[in-house]
Amino acid sequence: MENETRAALAGGVRQMGKTGFEVSRLGYGAMELSGAPRARDIPEKDVISFLNRVLDLGINYIDTSIDYGRSETFIGKAISHRRAEYYLASKCACVAGLAEDSQEHETHIYTAQNVIAGIEQSLRRLKTDYLDAVQVHGNPTRKELEEGGVIDALIKLKEQGKVRHFGISSRLPLLAEFVDVDCFTIVQVPYSALQRANEDIIAALRNAGKAIVIRGVTGRGAPAKGWATRPIGTADGEVRDLWDRAGLDECLEGMTPIEFMIRFAMANENVDVALVATTNEGHLKADIDFANKGAMNRELFAKVCERINAAGAGPGQGRYLGGGPTPVL
Repeated sequence: MENETRAALAGGVRQMGKTGFEVSRLGYGAMELSGAPRARDIPEKDVISFLNRVLDLGINYIDTSIDYGRSETFIGKAISHRRAEYYLASKCACVAGLAEDSQEHETHIYTAQNVIAGIEQSLRRLKTDYLDAVQVHGNPTRKELEEGGVIDALIKLKEQGKVRHFGISSRLPLLAEFVDVDCFTIVQVPYSALQRANEDIIAALRNAGKAIVIRGVTGRGAPAKGWATRPIGTADGEVRDLWDRAGLDECLEGMTPIEFMIRFAMANENVDVALVATTNEGHLKADIDFANKGAMNRELFAKVCERINAAGAGPGQGRYLGGGPTPVL
């Protein structure tokens, strides 16, 4: 990345753990590019235009997955010619060989054979020779990965230059098993003002030298959409009730709810990249503008955390429900 580009990165520049990557604090999560029936059915020409705008507006970290339907193929078609401008992360242990519109996505197989096949498939779809980051998907146990040869396979792929860094996309309680897995250098975890359960384990992982990527940063836009949708892993009405119990409207201090959510996430000093997911250029620009204002001030961050703790949704509290996302309206 050129020096003159770094100054314009969305939300500023962050040294990402031990990776050596210099990333934008705001990253792009490409799940919304899955295509029908898992997300909006967006014309390919619009996706190509949008992904180029993601880069033009200063985001240089893009996260995708085999599980995200057409997402990898769209990225390959749209911005592979600009590969030097962004860090590219995908997932593994997703079932390789499925059609992009298959309903079997979110099934995971923790074997070396499936992981290698999946990464090779991702490289073809993304039109790249290497992935900057690969995260094991699906919340496995450490024993599953060791017995299936997954960790050894990832080490081999790194030695071959096909993967630069690898880790896991997971959550408590199983995420705690990976704090001391030294070869895992990047961890992705759900985290926001409305989902703080993983906050303490994020700190432990960061203290162990791992780069931290968070998803669900805006709660899938729920606070700005009349709670018509909800963060993945939560029950219907759960986060709206939390917002009201904690009196978070009283903490906005002139911010919109989405600005509040983004700047709260950035205020956690253990977070390297906060992913936002949208296919609306206006929303993307607004998210970047919010990030460019910087993190929420420490006093407000502490006040918000105290209120959420009192409402019963602090670190280690609550539970993460299974299942996929609700539609984003």
